[in-house]
Amino acid sequence: MLKDAKRVVVKVGSALVTNDGRGLDVAAIERWATQIAALQKMGKEVILVSSGAIAEGVLRLGWHSRPDQVYQLQAAAAVGQMGLVQAYETHFRDHGIGTAQVLLTHQNLTDREQYLNARMTIRELLRLGIVPVVNENDTVVTNEIKVGDNDTLGALVTNLVEADVLVILTDQRGLYTADPRKNPEAEFVATARAGDPALEKMAGGAASSLSKGGMITKILAAKRAARSGAGTIIASGREEDVLVRLANGEHIGTHLEPVSYTH
Repeated sequence: MLKDAKRVVVKVGSALVTNDGRGLDVAAIERWATQIAALQKMGKEVILVSSGAIAEGVLRLGWHSRPDQVYQLQAAAAVGQMGLVQAYETHFRDHGIGTAQVLLTHQNLTDREQYLNARMTIRELLRLGIVPVVNENDTVVTNEIKVGDNDTLGALVTNLVEADVLVILTDQRGLYTADPRKNPEAEFVATARAGDPALEKMAGGAASSLSKGGMITKILAAKRAARSGAGTIIASGREEDVLVRLANGEHIGTHLEPVSYTH
């Protein structure tokens, strides 16, 4: 799916951009910048949805653990977002690529006027060769109106800009029929249809204390992305050059095809 795609949304999870919660993993961010630069050279437009702001904020503030209070999480996100954007800006600039920070709320994506404005802005950034780095605007959202996790945000952005593929990079190989850490008989799912109810039964809960999602949010994100005709790939970000290899046609991870998708 990625080989033929022109416009791609790449979502990178917290575990892949932070040192297990100890702030940003600069070497990892450099790897993402290098791979996305390669995708641009292939003629692809890339939007990056990146987690990691709260983890970086917790480190910068000298806190020993992720807080529970919403206002503390929002303060951590505001502090950490500075580090996140700074890291991406620095490493993309090494490849001659500019970046832009795009902070969205659920309201931006449900109000028609704001939705169209956000779409035109991101499309213009892509036309200019810029990589938009998207995150939820954690500092201003409340529980009632938040998107909630970056898998969902990735799908909403995929719909927003009518991307061809959503790539969700995680610390797991992809989707299994059961949790492979608990069930030795769990089988790997290489290809399936996005929106297949059986997938939701397979997916368990959140994977770690750092991430809000787990596999279920990825399955639901694929279902949402398919509404605008986009396929979803769930793959391990620990795989060497995973984005470049996917773009060259290699089958890595779980590929969830929209119903309309044909080979």
